[in-house]
Amino acid sequence: MTTTRSVPARTAGAVFAAPAAFLLALVLATSGCAPKDESVTVTTDTTATVPGGDAATTPAPDSATRAAGAAKSTMPVEPTTPPEHIEVQHVLIAFEGKVPGKVITRSQAAAETLAQEILGRARSGEDFDQLVRKYTDDQWPGIYGLSNNGIDPVGNEIPRSGMVKGFSDVSFSLSPGNVGMTAYDPKTSPYGWHIIKRLK
Repeated sequence: MTTTRSVPARTAGAVFAAPAAFLLALVLATSGCAPKDESVTVTTDTTATVPGGDAATTPAPDSATRAAGAAKSTMPVEPTTPPEHIEVQHVLIAFEGKVPGKVITRSQAAAETLAQEILGRARSGEDFDQLVRKYTDDQWPGIYGLSNNGIDPVGNEIPRSGMVKGFSDVSFSLSPGNVGMTAYDPKTSPYGWHIIKRLK
């Protein structure tokens, strides 16, 4: 079930005195990573997903060349054992109308092109933190700690199910140092494209 809610935009330096559950809901709703409970398949390749869940017929341009130019260990390698706790950083590339409370004017096609470019730059070894700082439609630094299904969160971690499915699935499919992406999908990645680097 998808719900729509209006949440005021964050103000730099604001301190909220509210229960932890409210703060978590506020952060998730305004960050582009709000919870969703729909179940569809998400892959870590660079093909786009179109509404209705079908893979786009046009793959990312020259992905073999991009992979050949990737920096050591940036290409996705699934962990040998499912991690219990991870830390990731991401760049959210959204398009018009996709992030509540944020004015974004780029089209969906322009967002996809930019996301593919940033994925290539990240995989070629460009400073990921600087890419986040310059391009994200979330807030910088865009770092999240996540706990896997059935594992209690530690500290400020968010349960895997507390993030949109595409974001969580890609995040847990990466080994430390790897960079992956989830394509825009109305159900599993409704805010746009997430370029994700696993930090820990």
